[in-house]
Amino acid sequence: MQPEDRDCDRQGKVINPDGKIAQSITTLSSREVYRNHWMSVREDEILRSNGKRGIYGVVDKEDGAVILPIEDGRVWLVEQFRYTIQERALELPQGGWEKEIDNPEDLARGELKEETGLHAAQMTYLGWMWIAYGFTHQKQHIFLATGLTQSDKEPDPEEHDIVVRSVPVDEFEQMILDGVVRCNCTVGAWGLYMLWKTRR
Repeated sequence: MQPEDRDCDRQGKVINPDGKIAQSITTLSSREVYRNHWMSVREDEILRSNGKRGIYGVVDKEDGAVILPIEDGRVWLVEQFRYTIQERALELPQGGWEKEIDNPEDLARGELKEETGLHAAQMTYLGWMWIAYGFTHQKQHIFLATGLTQSDKEPDPEEHDIVVRSVPVDEFEQMILDGVVRCNCTVGAWGLYMLWKTRR
């Protein structure tokens, strides 16, 4: 099939003439190789459209949420030790509940409370994004939290070392530019928020 014989839908997916989404990789077999409380890992045997076989490792995780708590020109961040990079990292409050989520706003409110102790009078849904679809099947829902009031934090055991920081928006943006904040979910959520804000 030549490229000109294909069309794209509104989300940019390539559509075949028969109306089906074009797939250039076919799954031949799949097996789970690891599982714990937070995730599972599977290895798929695949066939590419060029006729070459291969394998694909996929991490499956339930949906997460990232929250932008903004009030009076300031944004709330959390700092914690991230084991995978062996560094402390500054990021927006975010996380998941290791189970299927019926209402992403409940998750977002729960994570905001757990990590910062903040309650939001308003939660505005900005959209969702894939976290890292090169290797993991996980969505992250993005919420703007406003009308903030403070109460006690309720951290999970894994969040024992969280430090909450409130910084002016300009300072936060400079932290991104300076590489102080390197969390792709934080930077992606901020970009979506800025696009949403400019189009209101």
